[in-house]
Amino acid sequence: MEDLKVSAVVLKEKKMIEVMFGESEAGSMKCAKSRKTVISGEDGPTAVFGNADLLPPREAWIPIPGHAGEVICLAYMLDIGNIRETFDSEYRQELILSMYLQSGWDNSQEFREELKEGIKRNIREYRRLMDFIQKGEQVRIWYSRTPYSLCGLYWLCRQMNGMDNEVYAVEMPEYTVRSDGVIVVHHSWGNVEAEKFSSFLKYQRRLSEAERRMFGCKWTELSEGNSPLRAVVNGELVGVPEDFYDFLILREITETPVKEARLIGDILGKYPLQVGDWWYASRIEQMIREGRIEVFQDSEQKYTRMIRKTRRDCI
Repeated sequence: MEDLKVSAVVLKEKKMIEVMFGESEAGSMKCAKSRKTVISGEDGPTAVFGNADLLPPREAWIPIPGHAGEVICLAYMLDIGNIRETFDSEYRQELILSMYLQSGWDNSQEFREELKEGIKRNIREYRRLMDFIQKGEQVRIWYSRTPYSLCGLYWLCRQMNGMDNEVYAVEMPEYTVRSDGVIVVHHSWGNVEAEKFSSFLKYQRRLSEAERRMFGCKWTELSEGNSPLRAVVNGELVGVPEDFYDFLILREITETPVKEARLIGDILGKYPLQVGDWWYASRIEQMIREGRIEVFQDSEQKYTRMIRKTRRDCI
């Protein structure tokens, strides 16, 4: 309860514009800011360690003051693709669209148009953030050590270069300890329930101007290298080749046919690197074109087709 009391004091003193780098986490934050109750067990913690039930004990929920309109979603997938192109370029919009369409669940024109509008809405979020900043509002950035999130942090600090607004950051801790002694590991803010966000405010810190410049310079360096993919290696965000994660696919797939969705799900569960399922799907598609993986039983919906490793690519 002590942590909750500390959080309550912080919450009363601060009015923030919350910046998130993923759609799922932005949705949860909007619920946290609007005091809506969310009943869902779909996006819980990635791992729970300890001799206790998986469900967390019922504790008081201290909502984050404000309203959902103070949440900004900058879901630009900056860990993939050409980052010399601007975040609102046609190139990035098409790249994000192609990732969303990897599963093949719905190829209708109506669905594509809905996705395009969602992407454009996220682009408009940046304009909305700049409006808040021009009004002198404080900004709080929620980030984790995942590639997409660190890219978002570095990119945003570069965009805010020279702005004198107060900027705070909440970095996701390596793990948290529940009141019953159970250790909970979250790998991204997308795995945190809305009612739990306020309990992480004790990790909030103000970003100094020097830190913001440093993060902005890191983004400049990544842009100059402009690798097709960015990954966290030994704790550092670095540019890597697009086949960087391919070894995980080849490690898990065998000559025995398996449903593509099952293979991707196994990889996501076994290697919690916060790489989207759409990226693995795109790499599987490339390996099929290269003859390293073959389609055993095809389907209009790619995730439901049966695939296997080709004999010549067996390790």
